[in-house]
Amino acid sequence: MERKAVFALIACWFIFCFAKVNPTVKEKINWLSIDELNLKLKTETKPVLIDLFTNWCYWCKVMDKKTYNDSKVISYINNHFYAVKLNAETKETVEWNNKDYKYNSESKLNDFTFYVTQGQVGFPTTVIFPEAKQPPASIPGFMEPKDIESILKYFGEGYYKTQKFEEFSANFKPTW
Repeated sequence: MERKAVFALIACWFIFCFAKVNPTVKEKINWLSIDELNLKLKTETKPVLIDLFTNWCYWCKVMDKKTYNDSKVISYINNHFYAVKLNAETKETVEWNNKDYKYNSESKLNDFTFYVTQGQVGFPTTVIFPEAKQPPASIPGFMEPKDIESILKYFGEGYYKTQKFEEFSANFKPTW
């Protein structure tokens, strides 16, 4: 009887040690390239969110880990926006609204960076185009999930069409 118990314990130990555990798959933001975005905008319009970053930017990395990894932020962006992650220093030509933006060797930035930030360059910058043909709203700096909620909902739910952001944010009740 003792042998059977020992054998059963050893068998259980092997099962637990070597069994494959499938980790829960975490949802991620559906980041698009500018080219993919341009194709999607031809068939369905949605507000566009651009995460403008550089590889050397510390706060860009923190925003990726903390804000763009938050389940509520992920879900909201995926449901209400087309999202693009764009390196401000890209040497590739960026096409937006039938205009080409090229790398500027003097500034070491792509000219699209100057367009979407209206020349007020800083990283990270969250850029939102409520509609593709409208001017961008650029929000410089790191934002926590609780900080970005009102901005996402202002544009994602179309409040920008009927009221100024100051009015909207004064009455906004955060849920995150």
